[in-house]
Amino acid sequence: MSATASRVRPSRPTGEAGAAKRPGRTRGAGLGLLAWVLGVLFFLPIAWMALTSFHSEADAATNPPSFAAALTLDGYRDFFGVGGGASPWPALINSAVASIASTLLVLVLSFPAAYALSINRVRKWTDVLFFFLSTKMLPAVAGLLPIYLFAKDVGMLDNIWLLVILYTSMNLPIAVWMMQSFLAEVPVAVIEAARVDGARLPTVLARVVAPIALPGIAATALICFIFSWNELLFARVLTGVAAETAPVFLTGFITSQGLFLAKVCAASLVISLPVLAAGFAAQDKLVQGLSLGAVK
Repeated sequence: MSATASRVRPSRPTGEAGAAKRPGRTRGAGLGLLAWVLGVLFFLPIAWMALTSFHSEADAATNPPSFAAALTLDGYRDFFGVGGGASPWPALINSAVASIASTLLVLVLSFPAAYALSINRVRKWTDVLFFFLSTKMLPAVAGLLPIYLFAKDVGMLDNIWLLVILYTSMNLPIAVWMMQSFLAEVPVAVIEAARVDGARLPTVLARVVAPIALPGIAATALICFIFSWNELLFARVLTGVAAETAPVFLTGFITSQGLFLAKVCAASLVISLPVLAAGFAAQDKLVQGLSLGAVK
């Protein structure tokens, strides 16, 4: 009995255990409060833009701003052309076509490329990844003139499909990098089991790899969609009327007569809604994908 009792350690008093846990709880509460403060700071510009969009132009231009000003829908009426202005729907449709089509093309091209660089690795796959990354080192404005001259010679100026090709080529390197990191987490044993059962490469990609890497695919698609939807430089130079996108249409509210602040805020909020809706709908897949599966 004495030998057994000597091996039993005395339990820590309850007061000491509570004191040990208290700093951890305090630290967690502090981090939670910091996260809330940062979240509010990031949300404030959007909230301010939304509030300004419901003010009249006179109230929106006051300095300091008037929080208690009367609310109105004049900015949204002007944006949608109720008073006889230009309709934003062609520009919104062009942005949707360019963004969705380019995103689908990026996924179709980047998925097998990432498979070849992560699971069924080709020779010198790290050099290939560096080559993809090096294409993003060239400033976009440096390639603007050659692309403009090429589009002019082939008759593709003011053509929405030119933007689809450009957005695909611009987003493909970052998509391959992201997809490669996601597919590297796929268990090789599952793929080998599918091969033993007689599955060919298209079947393995579609029915084995794609469901496992779905969070990464969703995160890649959402980021490519956001980049395409927000792109302004090439759309501003290479389009005119037929292929005008939503960001280009938004810049039309800034004229030599002044800045129509309420109308610009209303237009900015409407144009941002598709991106916000897509991010909200895929938020769980986005968080899981960007954390490489660490968050389930």
